[in-house]
Amino acid sequence: MKLYYSPGACSLASHIALFGAGVKFEAEQVDTKAKKTKSGKDFSKINSKGYVPCLETKEGVLTEGCAILQYIADQAPEKNLLPKNGTWERYRAQEWLNFIATEIHKNFSPLWNKDLPEATKKAAIERLTARVQWLAGQIKPGQYLLGSQFSVCDAYLFTVLNWSRSVKFDLTQWPALMGYLEKVTNLPATQSALKAEGLSK
Repeated sequence: MKLYYSPGACSLASHIALFGAGVKFEAEQVDTKAKKTKSGKDFSKINSKGYVPCLETKEGVLTEGCAILQYIADQAPEKNLLPKNGTWERYRAQEWLNFIATEIHKNFSPLWNKDLPEATKKAAIERLTARVQWLAGQIKPGQYLLGSQFSVCDAYLFTVLNWSRSVKFDLTQWPALMGYLEKVTNLPATQSALKAEGLSK
């Protein structure tokens, strides 16, 4: 397998998942603006969508973070990065992946735009705050999203919540989330991915 990523982007979740799965993989950085890989390849010929994450597998090229995370988890079922297919618990995990993608990830997106009108930015912050407020109420002390077992859902949530520092969205008002982030940060898979992307402190 080969992961195409951009440091700190949503592809970080896939990078964490790959280390957590313990599978053999390569990783190559992508300049998503220039559409070039670090080795000089035209990234648009690898993924015509032009963005990361993108995973080359023996079956073909897979895009979209939620699909990639589930694929990675299914390559190493013994690691329990997701519940088994067809179970109620798996549907709950998919529910989390969809919530993170549509309600957290996408609500962070407008905040990266420096030219965003102040009124639009304020509305985006209000939407994100409401979603994060609900999320904080779901986090149980010392637990992951699915309970005591770390999953790819946590890799994704950690990645997008980490953007809060870059866009100056204050998470400290939610101690449960701060504790959760610290717990996921300290995992070996997270540390390995952060180091690989040059993001370690």
